[in-house]
Amino acid sequence: MTSSAIDADIPSSALAARFAAGLQVYAPAEAQKKLADWLADLPAEQAGAIRAIADRHPPVDTLLHALAEASPYLFDLIRADPARLLRVLRSDPDVGFSTLLDSTAGAVAAASDEAEVMTILRKMKAEAALSIALCDIGGLWPVMQVTQALTDLAVNSVQMALRFLLRQEAARGRINPPNSDAPEQGSGLVVLAMGKMGAGELNYSSDIDLIVFYDLEAPTLAPDIEPQPFFVRVTQGLSRILQQRRHDGYVFRVDLRLRPDPASTPVALSTVSALNYYEREGRTWERAAMIKARACAGDLVAGEALLADIAPFVWRKHLDFAALSDVHDMKRQMQTFRGQTEIAVEGHNVKVGRGGIREIEFFAQTQQLIAGGRHSELRVRPTLAALDILAARNWITHEARDELTAAYQFLRRVEHRIQMIADEQTHTLPDSVEGIERFARFFGYDNRATFARDLLAHLECVQGHYAKLFEGDPAGTAKEPIDYAGGPEDTRLLDHLVALGFKKPLMVATTLQQWMAGGYRVLKVEATQRAFREFVPALIEELARAEEPDNAVNSFDRLLQALHRGGRLISLLSQNRELLTLVALVLGAAPRLGDMLARQPQILDGLIDPRFFGAMPDRAELSSRLAATLVDAGSYEEFLDRLRLFGQESLFLIGTRILSGTVSTQQASVAFADVAEGIVGTVHQLVSVQFATQYGRIKGQETAILAMGKLGSREMTASSDLDLILIYDFDNEQPDSDGERSLHGAQYFARFTQRLISAFTTRTNYGVLYDVDMRLRPSGRAGPVASRLDAFAEYQESEAWTWEHLALTRARVISASPEFRARIEAVIRAVLTRPCDAMIIANDVAEMRQAIAQEKGEDDVWDLKYAAGGMVDIDFIAQYLQLVHAHAKPDILAVNTLAAIDNAARLGVLAQSDADVLRPAARLYHDLTQILRLCVSEKFRPEAAGDDLLRVMVRAGDAPDFSSLEARVKETQAEVRAIFNRLIGGGSDGTAGNGAGA
Repeated sequence: MTSSAIDADIPSSALAARFAAGLQVYAPAEAQKKLADWLADLPAEQAGAIRAIADRHPPVDTLLHALAEASPYLFDLIRADPARLLRVLRSDPDVGFSTLLDSTAGAVAAASDEAEVMTILRKMKAEAALSIALCDIGGLWPVMQVTQALTDLAVNSVQMALRFLLRQEAARGRINPPNSDAPEQGSGLVVLAMGKMGAGELNYSSDIDLIVFYDLEAPTLAPDIEPQPFFVRVTQGLSRILQQRRHDGYVFRVDLRLRPDPASTPVALSTVSALNYYEREGRTWERAAMIKARACAGDLVAGEALLADIAPFVWRKHLDFAALSDVHDMKRQMQTFRGQTEIAVEGHNVKVGRGGIREIEFFAQTQQLIAGGRHSELRVRPTLAALDILAARNWITHEARDELTAAYQFLRRVEHRIQMIADEQTHTLPDSVEGIERFARFFGYDNRATFARDLLAHLECVQGHYAKLFEGDPAGTAKEPIDYAGGPEDTRLLDHLVALGFKKPLMVATTLQQWMAGGYRVLKVEATQRAFREFVPALIEELARAEEPDNAVNSFDRLLQALHRGGRLISLLSQNRELLTLVALVLGAAPRLGDMLARQPQILDGLIDPRFFGAMPDRAELSSRLAATLVDAGSYEEFLDRLRLFGQESLFLIGTRILSGTVSTQQASVAFADVAEGIVGTVHQLVSVQFATQYGRIKGQETAILAMGKLGSREMTASSDLDLILIYDFDNEQPDSDGERSLHGAQYFARFTQRLISAFTTRTNYGVLYDVDMRLRPSGRAGPVASRLDAFAEYQESEAWTWEHLALTRARVISASPEFRARIEAVIRAVLTRPCDAMIIANDVAEMRQAIAQEKGEDDVWDLKYAAGGMVDIDFIAQYLQLVHAHAKPDILAVNTLAAIDNAARLGVLAQSDADVLRPAARLYHDLTQILRLCVSEKFRPEAAGDDLLRVMVRAGDAPDFSSLEARVKETQAEVRAIFNRLIGGGSDGTAGNGAGA
């Protein structure tokens, strides 16, 4: 019987026979070619079997085309092992999944070493990932069965890995288990599954959140073995087996940072220290996290006992006002500033964005926290089960339960489909209309419009229910109002200010008295004064949350004094708590922006502009706005003033959007660069015209501005300098300018460059535009300020040091005629693509890194640029790979670090496992650096930072608290430094890498 005949008769229980049409293809011809090319490369029997199933079951044919087009991850899974695809399509997925778990457990039990266990578990993960995805896409399993299967896969992986490790320890005589087949029983080692894993709700590409505890008495531990180092080593082994990235991938990313104070505690904690911590220091978010905690591996009996001991911390019998205040604060921290327009589709985060999954979870969890102490039936882990019980007990309406359940299931399906594209832990929809069109087809919709309609309906429904949560003052905590005009003699006011966190209550009370007296120019209008007085209590609450509350009051006071006509602003602030919170956040968390606002309150107009909360303007729109700003400038000085005001307003608006969470820091980096690029081009043009009126022009002259550093790579922050090189050329036959005050050749362009720098750096009424750094020009400070193109090319070819070629990987022409731009880019490309000795480059890079460490230090974890394993290491890796491989693979070249890493991985010169570490590391460093550049002018010291700044950093780092964020930064730096040492090495001592990169 032929394979086609066999496949035409697969059982009705098989996945292929039950697969329902749930996909559409956006570009059929492209998908068809990709699929046909793959099938053509397969052995004839395999290709025939796949075609036979697809012919017999048309939804499977659509599936294969859709995966070829829309899901690189799933298409790679089927290409890597066509036999696995056939096995999954022919089998009953329910039976097949159970069989896979059982057979893997047997194989792990028989494995001889850790490497074999890692291989076995990764094979299981790949097959399970494919099978679960197809059951989700094809509608065989409802979404909550999908999340349960993903959770079962994670739980079994943890159990198998842990059992293997403990068997090894038993063989070494370090533990003496009563049951050698299940050495975890009675061991006192407890692995708690947290979050979605604890609730049976894992998403498709989820990390698994674990906390590992151990009993100090550890009944099965050998007498001479110390518990802490033993259990820490086992935990590290568990994490290594599951998450180490190899050629065959990983099993699960393991996150151990939900443990108490993860920045300063080992990865495994004793139950005694844990209980002491939760009793003395446990925070409300940790109570919320413990709602879903479940003992998933290790000593399950001890785990249940531990959870019972922790229960009084989670489930309070009496709700005190402090706990209710914490719940309100958790809700406030969940809020992001999205303006008053409808929820977005493009670029929307379906997890933490407005109306997203997190809001549904929070809606249920907060009510569980409040009432679960007295109503034990509310103590359930799954979100939908919590909604059911809340409705059954009349805490919420059945309508709310039904709407939130439908939204939750829809959004979880969207989340899974997003993650199936590239197996990335992301929850963000594509940020372009075309991207959403493609995604909508992959999700089974006809077009973007129909998908957007359903998405927006669910998001807005969730947001409506979420916004009603704890309206007003449900606990009756309102007290007699404070007299904010009482002044420094009013002890009740002073006590209130101290309770809010002000360190200088006398000063604040005096300032408040001045505000309430209405003596400032902006408060002379009675209606404005009345509106202002009404929102002073809310204002003071918001300012009290600032990094330096007293300074925030001073900043707002300066803003009030500087306002000439502030009635509109005061009215808006008094009526819009979100805008007030945003202004208070700026004044409190980012003193640099607060000072700018106080000096020039007119830049606040940008916040009031409805476009503020829309999409970030692109270069074309910025150029249009800049041109409109400058169109009627009457003089050169006024022109420079308007340029400065435009630059500062743009910086302020971008910075505010970073703080408010309405724009990603990656988008902000590009926006900062676009603003700078537009201004540089404008100044270049202005100075060219003005200089020519004095000195004329040289025949055939060309000038170009080459952006280097962060401007070149479009990775700017609010405080970035402009690293520039000016390149010129002219006709040798007539080297003198034709103006009344003629200048000769190089002298002309040197003076022109000085004029250009002066336009940026001269201080006017509106300050300095940018600091300009030209040290990256040929020969640095010793060389001329401007370089002729032929001299620049010759220098780069024969004299430049390795560090200069590294810097050249970021070079980008940002202002020049098209012809001159092309000539410069050709020179740069020729330099970067010439052959080079990988060992020499590696040694040079390693020596440079050592020199930087000696000059700047590398031991400060929060010096994200220079710390060991920090951003400099990632930049050097990306630049090194480009220099070494660009001759053979010129497509590796990219001015942006993340793009260069992506190119290196795609071209096979950087291991995918290394790229998977470097990409999120670079994003984390960029995210936190943007915040720190906005908010901190000196070195960042966590112990001196205020709540506002720490809160913004925690949100930027997507961590539950600051200790978890610090632990993540430390772990990331260690991983990055390990990759740097492996690829490049330690310097001239012979430890440099060989340049292979993979």
